[in-house]
Amino acid sequence: MKKILWIMFIAAIVLTVAVYNKAPLNKVPINIDAARLAQNIKTLASDEFEGRAPATIGEEKTINFLKHEFEKIGLKAGNGDSYFQGVNMVEMTGASVESMKFDTSNGMMELNYAKDYVATTLQIKEDVSVQDSEMIFVGYGIVAPEYDWNDYKDLDVKGKTVVMMVNDPGFATQDPALFMGNSMTYYGRWTYKYEEAARQGATAAIIIHETKPAAYPWEVVESGWTGTKFNLGASDNNMSRVAIESWVQGAIMAKVFTAAGLDYTTLTASAATRDFKAVSLQAKMSVAIKNSIRQVTSNNVVALLPGTDLADEYIIYMAHWDHFGKDETLEGDQIYNGAADNASGTAGLIELANAFASGEQKPRRSIMFMAVTAEEQGLLGSEYYGKNPIVPLNKTVAAINMDVLAYHGKTHDITVVGYGNSELDDYVDRAVKAQKRIANPDPEPEKGGFYRSDHFSLSKEGVPALYMEGGVNSVEHGRKWMLEQSADYTANRYHKPSDEYSDSWDLTGAIQDLELAYKIGLRLSGEETFPNWRIGNEFKAKRDAMMKE
Repeated sequence: MKKILWIMFIAAIVLTVAVYNKAPLNKVPINIDAARLAQNIKTLASDEFEGRAPATIGEEKTINFLKHEFEKIGLKAGNGDSYFQGVNMVEMTGASVESMKFDTSNGMMELNYAKDYVATTLQIKEDVSVQDSEMIFVGYGIVAPEYDWNDYKDLDVKGKTVVMMVNDPGFATQDPALFMGNSMTYYGRWTYKYEEAARQGATAAIIIHETKPAAYPWEVVESGWTGTKFNLGASDNNMSRVAIESWVQGAIMAKVFTAAGLDYTTLTASAATRDFKAVSLQAKMSVAIKNSIRQVTSNNVVALLPGTDLADEYIIYMAHWDHFGKDETLEGDQIYNGAADNASGTAGLIELANAFASGEQKPRRSIMFMAVTAEEQGLLGSEYYGKNPIVPLNKTVAAINMDVLAYHGKTHDITVVGYGNSELDDYVDRAVKAQKRIANPDPEPEKGGFYRSDHFSLSKEGVPALYMEGGVNSVEHGRKWMLEQSADYTANRYHKPSDEYSDSWDLTGAIQDLELAYKIGLRLSGEETFPNWRIGNEFKAKRDAMMKE
């Protein structure tokens, strides 16, 4: 009898594998509902949720709403017996910021906070002050041996303020042989530049803001860098970071260059060459910040659909639930509703949970649905998860991230940010072909999108991650029109109170993309192999090492 039962068990597994290998996934019915998606976006982006800032009443409403929706669908708690993973953070509010001053050869310049500059600190202390710190222009502030590049060569910046440009030399020159040409590398991200400045021992760091290389207008910097900020903290209270991390408008910095007898246009252009040498700006910077500090706990929301015979292997769908909350200093609309960014992706997470929970094909591997906190503060919730995973990373097959769903209708294509990085592209190509669409790389790689959303936190830990955005070739209006809509959003609604839900949204494109994400995850959930990064990718070594454990 035992032998018969064993044979039946083996046969069931073989049949399950056969179903996944042969099932025409383009014929699988998918429970994704446009009306429900729209209603959940509308709810999450409503004024009632107060902009969904971490550690506020808006968070409480948001995470409880998500917990309720996941419970209603029938998902299990994803963190033991809890739907929440606490993320311990430090909340720091600049109670007062003394005006930044530049003591130049032409006299004192006093900058206007928010209008001319923003300044913050990650050092967890109430009073942070930098006084009369020599300003050194270090070009792009990059040390990249693989590109034979070192802006800090033979330079001692201890006690000094480094001034640097955003993006990297490849974008400035459009030379495909320099860095990655028009595609931003991690060296072009502001996060890297502050990290490198700290490694070099600088006291303060200033990034020059220009809209084109930054990929967003000054208003985005202003809204994101003023008011309350969060960080994960560290054992040394972040004292290894530079004391002041700042952005300054390009037009202001040009005046500093002029005061030093330097031509701003010429010198910034020369920074994109290997012959560039750091230059003193013959000026000193002073600024002081008085912080109000509070230890807080925010939450990632985690729900689980257990798999069948491979339940100890996981596929993660993720989206960030947070936005910027409420700013009572603003006139008129004070709530950053974050409808597109990212109530849409969070609502999409609910739709995918519905699809998997009610689907005819039950996943062999477990599916985790994770809505993370504090993405807008620097990917903090996903970074915390990457360093404190609930399930082993070497048992995590892949992560699929959603950040801003399409709301301009159907497209002939889908955008894969970071296309070419991993074998997950093959899954996209196969699934999108069944939709009679095509997968394209990011049409704006100069914006560094791969480093700006939560999948990056898991990528850094070695987990292959997929980040798809809406296509850019509208079925109804064409490519030019769609790119214009994207530019309009970036200029007029991105990270602004005007990012609100509208009944004019056409979510048929979002439905297309969610169905695509579902089919990719369904196929991954039915296999026994693990996709990997492509040869040459910077994350492959870490993945290879973990898979040997």
